[in-house]
Amino acid sequence: MVSTRAVPNLAFRRLRGQRSAGEFAAAVRRSAREIGEQVACDARYIGRVESGEIRCPNYAYERVFLHMFPGTNLVDLGFSPRESVRGRGAPSTADAPSSPTSPLLRSDTDEECDVLRRVFMTSGSTTMAAASLGLGGMAASVSLPAQRRVGEAEVHAVEKAVRQIRLLDDRHGGDGLYRRASQPLRAAYALLDSGTSTRRSTADRLHSGAGELAISVGWLAHDSGRFEDARSHYAEALATARVAGDHALEAHAFCNASFLARDTGRSRESVRAAEAGLRAARPLGSPRLVALLSLREAGGRAGLGDRTGCERALGRAHTSFGQGPAPSDPEWMSFFREAELEMLEAQCWSALGDWSRAARHARRATRLQDPHFTRNLALYRAELTMDLARAGLAEEAAATGHQVLDLLDQVRSSRIRTMLAAAVAVLRPRGRGSVDITDFLDRHGTASA
Repeated sequence: MVSTRAVPNLAFRRLRGQRSAGEFAAAVRRSAREIGEQVACDARYIGRVESGEIRCPNYAYERVFLHMFPGTNLVDLGFSPRESVRGRGAPSTADAPSSPTSPLLRSDTDEECDVLRRVFMTSGSTTMAAASLGLGGMAASVSLPAQRRVGEAEVHAVEKAVRQIRLLDDRHGGDGLYRRASQPLRAAYALLDSGTSTRRSTADRLHSGAGELAISVGWLAHDSGRFEDARSHYAEALATARVAGDHALEAHAFCNASFLARDTGRSRESVRAAEAGLRAARPLGSPRLVALLSLREAGGRAGLGDRTGCERALGRAHTSFGQGPAPSDPEWMSFFREAELEMLEAQCWSALGDWSRAARHARRATRLQDPHFTRNLALYRAELTMDLARAGLAEEAAATGHQVLDLLDQVRSSRIRTMLAAAVAVLRPRGRGSVDITDFLDRHGTASA
């Protein structure tokens, strides 16, 4: 019978010494920066380790702890060997995750994802995991007999799930998809943890597919306003990339992490994540990826009020984008066309308070956008509505706002609704005396009720 009691980690507690949990957490964060890791350790995490709730840290924390205490291993630090807690039998209830409450890009929630992955393992079998690699019948499911080795069919199912989620997101937004997409993500990591692939190329593809799936699910969380969940998924993808040595996956994870940081008001972190993504992207030979990461950096610098730095990053983005597509461009970048470049530049000028310039770029984005990307069409028009309202072009803003409302029957995105609500807040004081503005405000109020 498996014990349900957590065993306190006394060895780790001794290492803390006379320092408070908060002081020790600060030391962990400093050590992480020394080796280029990103963790947001706090007193709560230290408490969870010392109580035995976290039996084994994720890979990022492992590297940090071994850097802090050279010559040690996880067992010396009071942790259980990784193979004893990942995919080897049923977990104890002591490993059950608690609700993440930490701020952006927090890697210490990864151990909670480890728990979810272990739940999908049943006596070493990947049957339940592979059977879950579908989205309500919209993606192919694969059923595996117990102890079967992971091969081409299983990796293909993971990759197909990634493409299916992206396609559905392009059409409908993240709000209605997030919960459904979490199940194939857990299934993918269960396959990864089974460790039964015989070919290196298959294992590499499975790592990449699982990481890309984590990013896709993280984006759905991001788009639907579940920022803590998004952070956890992006951190999981980054850890997977680091373990696999996958520079393309690492660049993608940092790209999305930078975007999330910008959206949650952590502009300096947004810049750092974009810069880390650019470093990872250098050997990949994709100018378009460099352009997108430069735009992420520009957005972070705009949030800091650094107009000069923003303009420099925008200049690099335009130069790289102008080099055109390349065979090495990642598949996930299919959305990144001229319309998206214009949209991201509009957001930079909006953050800097140059509303008229932001509106000019947002107009171009709406004109250039492929109508098949329904969510982005709504997003771009919401950005334009907000920029026009702040630029004092209230009548045009109301007309564009109506176009956004026309699309919200098809698109469910908390992010878009939040942007439109911000525009409404600007327009409301100006609504009196204008029938067009009043009509839009009334319609928005009815749609939001």
